[in-house]
Amino acid sequence: MTEYQEPMAPVPYRIFRRKQETNDVFTFELVPSKGTETIGFAPGQFNMLYAFGLGEVPISVSGDPEDQGKLVHTIRVVGAVTKGLAALKRDESIGVRGPFGSDWPLKQAVGHDVIVVAGGLGLAPLRPALYALLSHPERYGKLTLLYGARTEEDLLFTKEWGKWKNSGKIAVEVSLGQASRKWRGTVGHVTALLPRISIQPEKTIAFVCGPETMMRFVAIELEKRGVNRDRIFISMERNMKCAVGFCGHCQFGPHFVCADGPIFPYGRMEPLLRIREL
Repeated sequence: MTEYQEPMAPVPYRIFRRKQETNDVFTFELVPSKGTETIGFAPGQFNMLYAFGLGEVPISVSGDPEDQGKLVHTIRVVGAVTKGLAALKRDESIGVRGPFGSDWPLKQAVGHDVIVVAGGLGLAPLRPALYALLSHPERYGKLTLLYGARTEEDLLFTKEWGKWKNSGKIAVEVSLGQASRKWRGTVGHVTALLPRISIQPEKTIAFVCGPETMMRFVAIELEKRGVNRDRIFISMERNMKCAVGFCGHCQFGPHFVCADGPIFPYGRMEPLLRIREL
């Protein structure tokens, strides 16, 4: 892993490859400008990506944790900084700080059935965990991916999870909030997929990422099926600015999301998620 002496100073990286995923989502593959560093991160961690002259944004790593030659980030265009990043091309430079934050508890999941639930862009932060699970499926019980998106055009990594589905290593179920007549899958929120799978609650652990409302309803449904809330893990990627707990911008109750998270057990977050406008 690259060692950073100053966590607030961005390190220059070069765009090795750029891929347009959907109308407003793209993926960067980044390599160190010096070309010599190895890159390490844990699934679930994030980096601060700096667009020179515009500012920086927190973006989860969405690549394979075993590939230490590059960083992969999947980004939605939602503001000035991400719009600036989207305008960059191959071989141009951006700044990177990180990696920061907690990770998906893969060690805790050993020997358990693992249900991965993604909503929309939430598949990107879960993708490294899926790579890790699928690299060593013998360590775990039954693996399941439940993925929901608004429309078919919003689906990410379709070829990839299509291969996963055909591999026999993981069950994959997909739902759309709005579907055309040609869609042959489930229509509805991602929670509509939960009744389609069998769950042994005493041996199940869940990783969930998506909009906060979606994560809360998924957790509620899993609890109804008997899964303990402390074995349901969610990614709370909200309002992060400095990434090291200095600015307080991401404070959520007693927690700093950047320093204490972004991965939390739902049992710790549930009382806070019930407080309006927190």
